Amino acid sequence: QVQLVESGGGLVQAGGSLRLSCEASGSMLSIKSMGWYRQAPGNQRELVAGTTSGGTTNYGDSVKGRFTISRDSAKNTVYLQMNSLKPGDTAVYYCNAVVVVATGLFRAWGPGTQVTVSS
Repeated sequence: QVQLVESGGGLVQAGGSLRLSCEASGSMLSIKSMGWYRQAPGNQRELVAGTTSGGTTNYGDSVKGRFTISRDSAKNTVYLQMNSLKPGDTAVYYCNAVVVVATGLFRAWGPGTQVTVSS
């Protein structure tokens, strides 16, 4: 079983910053990729940012230049630094990981952390 634990969400004013963290734990052989998705009420879940074990990163168009994803492989942890936050960034943010387990690949999701940006 693989677990993802997120932290760092909260309420911030527009223009402010937040840093999200997500730690993976459990029975896994390695981590292929980790990333963040978000879902606002009435909207579909969308990619915010992702990073692979090889160091490749990708971002959703709406956050490019404002958000930065980073990873500490030794701690099985991924971070999302969010700067210049806008009310449109308000959503539940979900951590995601694709990991290698004994039976193959497994995609894990965290429970989500609320980010609210006030105008």
